[in-house]
Amino acid sequence: MSDKVFEIVCPHCQTVLWVDGEGRKILKSEKAAKKKKETLDDLLAKEKEKRDGMASKFEATAALEQEKLKKAREKFEKALEKG
Repeated sequence: MSDKVFEIVCPHCQTVLWVDGEGRKILKSEKAAKKKKETLDDLLAKEKEKRDGMASKFEATAALEQEKLKKAREKFEKALEKG
């Protein structure tokens, strides 16, 4: 069973190791690509996009609720006219 090879990913550095199951030796290792460090300006731009996105979602939700309320009032008024 020397053909059993296990692929293991390090949870800390994301390095991939291929280990021989029988001999318990590392056959190959491959380091993960380094992440690009973001600048403060990049992080601030992301936060601004999130904030703007949340604001637009909030406005859309509020408009939808207003429309539902308007329809409910119309149905209520129709029901009062019939009754």
